[in-house]
Parts: sequence; structure tokens; C-alpha cells
Amino acid sequence: MVGRGLIYITRLHDKQVKLLQAYFLKKQVTSSLHAADDKCTPLDLIRANANELPTDEECNNKIKRQGSQKSLHGRHPYDLSQQYVDIEASNKWPKNADLFAETEGFLTTIQDQVILRRNYNKYILKQPDTEELCRRCGKESETIQHITAACEQLAPTEYVKRHDGPAKIIHQELAEAAELIDDKSSYYNYTPANVLENENFKLYWNRSILTNKIISFNRPDITFMNKKTKNTVLIDIAVPNTKNLAKTIADKQTK
Repeated sequence: MVGRGLIYITRLHDKQVKLLQAYFLKKQVTSSLHAADDKCTPLDLIRANANELPTDEECNNKIKRQGSQKSLHGRHPYDLSQQYVDIEASNKWPKNADLFAETEGFLTTIQDQVILRRNYNKYILKQPDTEELCRRCGKESETIQHITAACEQLAPTEYVKRHDGPAKIIHQELAEAAELIDDKSSYYNYTPANVLENENFKLYWNRSILTNKIISFNRPDITFMNKKTKNTVLIDIAVPNTKNLAKTIADKQTK
């Protein structure tokens, strides 16, 4: 199994065979007990030097190609290849997130599209009598994509919490850098103040901005003002599915 840093058992077997072949071939010079066999064992010493193992890089690339060609497990590699997706940043979380093994395994299951949900039960496990529609909204097929970003019942609650999570981290980092707060707390305990201000900076959280003319989208998630340079940075957060990434970026830029 690969993908979570686990040992690829076939690769391990092939390496051990190669090591044993090298050992017995070396011993043949000094010991008559180590005779070359002709397909009598998996070592097959007669042809030991004829079959070279591929390098680790070649092996890993082959596994990636095979995985990306699978109709279900290949969806994640396909998503990573889309425009605007940072492949390196998208694959950092297993090493940097400091998660429990069970949590990491659960997230990997979701990423590989093999977690149980109604669509999976019906079309992958072939349970024809299974109800396909989402158990929350009852309007669309219950897929991973629908659960994570398209269910209207989850939009006003769970999606808002997920959206505010990274926004709070950014807000706290800005507030600390601008010396607008004294103590830094854990991100999950941090509650942003609507307005933070000192003589040099002003920081708004989810606050409407008054303008000379009517603007439909005048409430960015974070507004950071530098009073000395008279520059203002507007920060808006989005947590879209990969298939909505390009559209979301275009929408945010337009707004």
C-alpha cells in the first residue's frame, strides 16, 4: 500500500530477492553448497543479473500512473492537475498537520473517494436498493463533492465554520504582526474582534465598508489598513471544491 508512507510490499519483496541473489552469487566463488539454480527457487540465479530492478523513482512513477488511470482513485490525481492547484502545498498535510493516525487514515479515505455514502453504496458496492439522494437535503446524489461543498442544508452552518477557520488564523497573524493584540491563543479558541485599531493600523473582521457609490459586494472577510502608507488590503476567503476552483477565483476577483 502506498500513499501514507506505508511499505509497498511488492517492491520490498523484489529488493529482498535481489539482495539474496547477490549474496548467493558471491558465495558461489568459495562454496560449492551455493550452486546456481535454474528456476528451482524464486532466486533463479542463472538469470539473476539479467533482470535489473527499476529505481525507486521509476517504481513510484509507475505506481502514480497506475493510480491516476483508475476511475475512482484517479480522481484525486486528476484534481491535482487542474489549473490554480498547488500540488506541493496540497500534499503537505500528511507530514505537517500533526494528525492522529486514525484521523489521517479517515481523511485519506475521503480523498480516495472510498468512504461510505449513498452514491458509493449504490454504484460502487452495487447495492441497487440503496437510496441515492443526500440524506440532508434529499435533492442531489450523496457524493463526496456534494457533502463537502454543495449541500444547501450544510451551507449556513458547517460550510461557514470551515470558511471562518483559515480566516481566523490570518486575522490573528495580522493582528499580532501589527501589535493590535497582546496575547496569541490557539486558532480554535480565537474569536476575532470586529474592529482592532492603533495609531498605525486598523483591522476589520467581516465588516461592511461604506463607499461613495453603491457596491454590491462591500463586505470582505478581512480589511487591513495601514494608516501611514494609506494602503488597504482586502482579504476574502474561499474553500471551494477543485472543480469549482477556477470559477471561485474568477468570482472573487470580479467582486
